[in-house]
Amino acid sequence: MVDEKPSPFARRRETMGFSQEALAERLGIDVRTVRRWDTGDFVKGPQPWIRDKLARSLQVTLEGLDELLTATVKHEALVVGEVVSPEITTVPPGAVMLPVLVDGKPVLLPVDPKTLAGSGFPTFATESREDAMSPLSRRSLLRFSLVASALPALDVEAHQHIAAAMEDARRYFDTDLVQRLKAQLVSCKSSDGGSEAMKTPPLPIVLGILGAIEEAAREVQPGVRHQLLSLGAECGEFAGWLYRDAGDLTRALYWHDRAIEWAQVIGDTTMQGYVLLKKAQLAYDERDPHRMLDLTQAVRGGSWTLPLRVQAEAAQQEARAEAMLGASLASVERKLGEARQLLSSSMSQECALGAHYNDTLLTMQTAVCLTEAGKPRRSVDLYSEALTENHFSWRDYGFFLSWMSASLALAGEPDEAARTGLESAKRASSSSSQRTRRELQRVVEVLTPWQNRPAVKELQTAL
Repeated sequence: MVDEKPSPFARRRETMGFSQEALAERLGIDVRTVRRWDTGDFVKGPQPWIRDKLARSLQVTLEGLDELLTATVKHEALVVGEVVSPEITTVPPGAVMLPVLVDGKPVLLPVDPKTLAGSGFPTFATESREDAMSPLSRRSLLRFSLVASALPALDVEAHQHIAAAMEDARRYFDTDLVQRLKAQLVSCKSSDGGSEAMKTPPLPIVLGILGAIEEAAREVQPGVRHQLLSLGAECGEFAGWLYRDAGDLTRALYWHDRAIEWAQVIGDTTMQGYVLLKKAQLAYDERDPHRMLDLTQAVRGGSWTLPLRVQAEAAQQEARAEAMLGASLASVERKLGEARQLLSSSMSQECALGAHYNDTLLTMQTAVCLTEAGKPRRSVDLYSEALTENHFSWRDYGFFLSWMSASLALAGEPDEAARTGLESAKRASSSSSQRTRRELQRVVEVLTPWQNRPAVKELQTAL
């Protein structure tokens, strides 16, 4: 039976006479944030500018607030344990509750303290009483777990370095640790979108890196802080993409905003423009052409110097927005020609931002523009010529198949559209790409006049 008692945080809130809505209003935040605190459904706790006011509202010290939040995550973890893993319903005597990230959510699991010490974790009290661990030690373990979750399979010496850095960031969080985090981010990016057999979900690791950055950024040395925030901007942009593919556009937008903020702090105008382009792409997912156009024009007219590949992608995005808003085919094709010329000129330019953007990807996006401009048959021809599996990751190939399926449906080829959509749906399922599924739902709507055809019914069933 699942424990339905209020969590420690919720009990304290109620004791102080606050409803969820009243506490949210007092703090000037969304009530959904308070609900996440109540249930332990958060990756990081309250933001620094909220913590003092929250602690005063609940009449606890900052250490007491950490205790409440830690106990709430533990409370939730034990409930999860009863549902998912019945053997984790009680805490063994003397065990330390170790926070780990599962699907981006912290879950506390009991671990023997001697095992922790042998693995390079900080040394904590080992008395059998549950409250033997001091508030400082609890916070240290929570901090440490953020980075440890982001750096799997490290040796004991590396773990000891992490433990020291999270306990005293100013002294021990150095360039070497930033580079370790960056290397892990690069690894996540390179494996993102692979086949089911090869895929390791990157989001928990990316959130672990971001948690470590937010935890340590205020305390590290100035020289390291610049490197850390630069990594934060890059990592935030990638987190935004991962949430976008997962269909969580609200969190995608949040991390894009955080990435821009960090880029502004360190004066990285190029990254600001790049993330603005990613926000324009998010607007396309929501089919908001006015916002797309505003953002892409801001990207192209901003006071930054963008790599030519990024400029090419922005020109294509502007063409797509204009096509959606009813621009003439000639105008759309001029913009696409400009994108093609920029991309051609970029071949001699080396830059990490936009390095993935190539001729094949531009061709896929050109096909989308033509569909939006009312020329789906021409789009199908482009897909047929350029959409091959060896040019894309497992997930991305499935996504572009969903676009091709839409063009086939609009071109009046329902059976072929449904067959292409079915192949796309298989890949969306194995890669958990909600973005692809959303596009396929739109295909099904276009196929409504043919909904009784066997292939179309099969696609509907698959979705």
